[in-house]
Amino acid sequence: MLDAAVATLGGLDLLVCAAGDGFAPKPVADLTEADWDDSVDVVAKGTFFLAQAAAPALRDARGVIVVVEDVAAYQPWPSFAAHCAAKAAQAMLTRVLARALAPEVRVCGVAPGPVAVVPGQESRRAAETLLGRIGAPEDVAGAVAYLAGASFLTGTSVVVDGGRLLQTGGSAPP
Repeated sequence: MLDAAVATLGGLDLLVCAAGDGFAPKPVADLTEADWDDSVDVVAKGTFFLAQAAAPALRDARGVIVVVEDVAAYQPWPSFAAHCAAKAAQAMLTRVLARALAPEVRVCGVAPGPVAVVPGQESRRAAETLLGRIGAPEDVAGAVAYLAGASFLTGTSVVVDGGRLLQTGGSAPP
């Protein structure tokens, strides 16, 4: 996939790691090893190995990696244990990769809150935010675009959650 992208585009200056899996509620007692592996493999392992493969092309272009994290990386949700753990690992990879690939490649994260919500839950999820609304995909895309052009940012994450972490007592990323 990466070779085809580099050949088609003539190089690579931005990689957005946005794959996800395992966002299904399940009590801790019922979580299986397969559930865990599905989430961690797609989210953390996928982010790492895609970034590793893209690094040479990104170095040549002095490019950027933007990792789409999740506020779940900063809050313990018992019904989403595998997802929270995978997203926390991914958030740490944002910082690890920033150190490993600097100065040629910048690596930043975007941690969305309630954006893609289950139909019928909009009001409940909006009430979880300080702004009293859910986000739109354009809110996350705007943050990705900002980070792609913010040449003095690396190793940090932008929380795009309408104040959800503040409203629900979560901790902000470093």
